Amino acid sequence: MRSAFFLTLLACQLCATTGQAGPWLRDKGTSFVSSSFSATYFYDLTQSTYIEYGLREKLTLGVDLNTAQSRFGLQSGSATAFLRFPLGDPTDWGRWAYDLGAGASWTDAFISPHVRAGLSWGRGFTLGARNGWLTVDAAARWEFGLSQEVIKLDATAGFDFTEAATGMAQIFITYTEGETYANFAPSIVLSPRFSKYRVQLGSEVPFDAPENTALTLSLWREF
Repeated sequence: MRSAFFLTLLACQLCATTGQAGPWLRDKGTSFVSSSFSATYFYDLTQSTYIEYGLREKLTLGVDLNTAQSRFGLQSGSATAFLRFPLGDPTDWGRWAYDLGAGASWTDAFISPHVRAGLSWGRGFTLGARNGWLTVDAAARWEFGLSQEVIKLDATAGFDFTEAATGMAQIFITYTEGETYANFAPSIVLSPRFSKYRVQLGSEVPFDAPENTALTLSLWREF
């Protein structure tokens, strides 16, 4: 029961790990890597690594790895490998993609294998001389070790304020075990001219428990 509770907690804490996801596939032979860290006032710590690689023109391979340490010292995590495919052709209304993945979640010595299926929509837009984008990512994950499912819905809006600064606003909704959790995550992404990395600074605020707000730091790199 304790393992199930902390795996559920982990699923909610790490609901932002697909923030870089969406319906856009990687060009063949190119990759994207992000590494993120977050911490709350109560020392709930999470770390995530997200990787995408363009295996073919219409196939992107990805890996999503997350670890967490609760304020009580409990170690947990999850790892998922997935494949993303386009769904139909892009239109003026946006583009669609779906992904299929498998992996495992763990808490201490307890391991729960899982499979995941996701559906993404997104479109870009222009406002004046600046660009922006909207995405919606839905995913369902089935945990076989716990006989439960986790359903997530993430929405992202981004806008380029300047060539070096991009604003993002995200909402993460997670449903599991009859409970719904929602977080709001504003952030800014900086693109220094002297570096090949982009830096994301932000926070993640639970709607029902703002005292558990986490500060986040991410590094992005495209190859």
